[in-house]
Amino acid sequence: MPRLGMEPLRRKALVEAALKTIGHHGSLSVTMSEIARNAGVSPALAHHYFGSKEQLLIETIRSLLRQLRSDGVAALKAAPTPRARISAIIRVSFKADQFAPETVAAWLAFYSEAQRSEETRRLLALYARRLRSNLLAALAALCPREKAERIAEGAAAMIDGLYLRQSLGAVPLSIEQSVMLVEDYVRGQLANIALHS
Repeated sequence: MPRLGMEPLRRKALVEAALKTIGHHGSLSVTMSEIARNAGVSPALAHHYFGSKEQLLIETIRSLLRQLRSDGVAALKAAPTPRARISAIIRVSFKADQFAPETVAAWLAFYSEAQRSEETRRLLALYARRLRSNLLAALAALCPREKAERIAEGAAAMIDGLYLRQSLGAVPLSIEQSVMLVEDYVRGQLANIALHS
């Protein structure tokens, strides 16, 4: 008989193992057996907790998004001004755990899967809307709505593009370099608006 309280720990271990296994392979062509082995449980137990590899992958995406949201909420609470909130959103997007090579590879695999999976597409669209909304809320306090929307779209596209570039590994950028590229873009756009106001 399984010990009480083990299910949440094993489910968490399976999600973490899925993320690492996908990141290591660079694709979703991993098996439940590989994931289970990396989590230190049997494939039967993995199937018991998640039903299928697809459900485990969906839970892995949800886990990444929950962590991103939790980090974002904490960072926004600590940011006293609209400009500080923009910087907080940018910095959270490149936190070490989200920007680690295996996690970046997993994000890329999930984006690829979104072409085939409605649930994956829905979750990634939720992420994109949340990122844009957070940026827009802070930017709207600093410039007209139309310009704020354009800057938010550009900053979000840069963040996603930097993840794509990181996944290629050809010219990897550090977290600080990535943050500074997006900050430079936002700073330049806001300065341009101020100059022409």
